[in-house]
Amino acid sequence: MRDLPSPQAGRPPAVPTQRHPPPGARNPAPAGPSPTVPAPAVPAPVPAPAGGAPLNMRVRQALTERLAYLNNATRLINTSLDPAVTVRSLVKVLVPSLADAALVHLRERTPDAGRDRDRRAPVELRLHRAEGTRLGHARRTVTAQPGGALDRALHSQAAAGPVVLGTAEGERLRPFFVELYGARALAGLARGTALLALPLYGRAKRGRRGEKDDDTALGLLVLIRRPQTDQERKEPARFDPADTQTAAHLATLAGLAVDTAHRYTRESEIANSLQRSMLPTHLPQPHGVRLAHRYLPGESEAQVGGDWYDAIPLPGNRVALIVGDVMGHSLTSAAVMGQLRTSAQTLAALDLPPHEVLYHLDEQAQRLGREEHLATCVFAVYDPIANRIVVANAGHMPPALIHPDGRAELLEDLPAGAPIGVGGVDFASQELDAPPGSALLLFTDGLVENPRRPISTGLERLRKRLSHAHQHSPEQICQEALRILPPEDRADDIALLAAAFDGIPAEDVAYWYLQPRSETPGRARRLAGHALRRWGLESLAANTELMVSELVTNAVQHAKKPVTLRLVRTSVLRCEVGDDSPALPRRRKAGPEEERGRGLELVAKCADGWGATRLGGGKVVWFEQRLPPRRG
Repeated sequence: MRDLPSPQAGRPPAVPTQRHPPPGARNPAPAGPSPTVPAPAVPAPVPAPAGGAPLNMRVRQALTERLAYLNNATRLINTSLDPAVTVRSLVKVLVPSLADAALVHLRERTPDAGRDRDRRAPVELRLHRAEGTRLGHARRTVTAQPGGALDRALHSQAAAGPVVLGTAEGERLRPFFVELYGARALAGLARGTALLALPLYGRAKRGRRGEKDDDTALGLLVLIRRPQTDQERKEPARFDPADTQTAAHLATLAGLAVDTAHRYTRESEIANSLQRSMLPTHLPQPHGVRLAHRYLPGESEAQVGGDWYDAIPLPGNRVALIVGDVMGHSLTSAAVMGQLRTSAQTLAALDLPPHEVLYHLDEQAQRLGREEHLATCVFAVYDPIANRIVVANAGHMPPALIHPDGRAELLEDLPAGAPIGVGGVDFASQELDAPPGSALLLFTDGLVENPRRPISTGLERLRKRLSHAHQHSPEQICQEALRILPPEDRADDIALLAAAFDGIPAEDVAYWYLQPRSETPGRARRLAGHALRRWGLESLAANTELMVSELVTNAVQHAKKPVTLRLVRTSVLRCEVGDDSPALPRRRKAGPEEERGRGLELVAKCADGWGATRLGGGKVVWFEQRLPPRRG
């Protein structure tokens, strides 16, 4: 045994291995590891010496050390769900306790159930860990060709060895190690070196009929012992049966741990991909406001969360800003998040007030039919022309408003409401000033919540941090907010949405109320022409007047209340015509005999973009034109 004290230099003599396992071993296992978890077994009793004399204390101590060693090794190997950490722990418990060197090779691509059903396809192994030897530097990656010695070992559940280089048995198995490391690298090992290769198997995968889907090993564990030397003698190294059984048992545990880690990693990637696919890949950049966002998944081993953010352009150059958090961490939370985000987009497009949007989201969450479908949410609408923001809160963290003078304020006075899904709770909207130069930060509780401090402390730290960010871009506001995070792992995911308000100057907006009369289209043409000439956009006057006339004509035919006409000059010229009829106009191709039906076709041909949006009190039809380049 390697661990027992010995008066001689070099490798200590072994305790009789036919009677008990090596120091620290738990339960002897067969040389070929099983792909299933071995059932815990009680160590076999050690027979007493003849005559009923008590066991030798040295033997008892060796058995105790074996059990302690294997118990500690089992704990270390199963500590993490990271395959790299599992492999590192395996090598740590093997070197130098059981071998002078250890190498772990894992398959480059592990099979999924229902895939990779060709069992004889070439298997690619990559060296993941090498300790105590330079042997593995010869080949970092090797392909086990079908029918070769390495391929047979990966499919046989049998150990390659133990063998001693220079012996007849060693020569018989030399092709296996040559294929794995190369002849030149193998020649660098001294004569008398002992090698032991063990396959690492995961849990057996079963097909639809119950048969094994794939019995290929996940990898290989190779152990090396160097020959013992002193001034008088040189003896070849060896792995006795107890050493081999202990190594095989640890290889079984490591294979199962690596398989578990691969499964966890795969499922975690699927969950993260699901959540990422439900979040917007990019945000719109409407006029008068600059937006930025951040999403950080939790760094702990918690499952995927339900945080989301969104920005939705609305008529009148307004924009809806949303941040929400579905309670819990699971695939269900991510799925509910996707449903609520879709519902919020639909409701926002109807131009409902923020508190009405939360009310309908609450109804939607209750229709999902499960009590755990609770979510918190903040819904805000920014108007860059009025320089106002309307906010409603459903049990969420209070947004942070940064004033133009640099003062950061947490909007804790907002009616908090209850989380979405509780039901029977009224929500309220509050209107606030949002002058140019101010900014708003919406965030989820993962930013300020920490087990080591109360939420109030995190909120105050955020407020102080944002007090120095009033002249920064929204990207910098997000970065400043994230600086309050502690260095330890985050238990929850984080979603941020920052909006810097620039506003649209009043002189760039022209707005009129027009009575629905037959002469209104002509008056609308004249008003639009005067506004364009005042802005120096005479080159757009002809097309704009024609399109305004067509849209106002359609509105007058259906409206009972005054028609609205608004022109907004930003990087484009936008025209909006609104009326109280909810029926959206449809573009169609008029026949040669028809006198009507060509208005939208004309707008679509002349404008750079157009559309129609249904509002709570009617609809808005709009078009946009690019501004001509400025002279000089």
